[in-house]
Amino acid sequence: MPIVVNLDVILAKRKMSLTALSERVGITIANLSVLKSGKAKAIRFSTLEEICKVLHCQPADILEYVGEKELAERKLI
Repeated sequence: MPIVVNLDVILAKRKMSLTALSERVGITIANLSVLKSGKAKAIRFSTLEEICKVLHCQPADILEYVGEKELAERKLI
């Protein structure tokens, strides 16, 4: 999929665990794990907004469009 989720990168930069983010955003660790792994099919804007508030970031810091060629170069497909 050409949308790459960089939630793990942002969490590492903020030195925050998935558990802490889950508690502060108010969604389950399981749902955050699905998002973090890139297996989510959708995300509500309200959820994205809360994640961005807590992590002090922009949606583009979390979600990135990557073309097929770059995906192959990154070995993500």
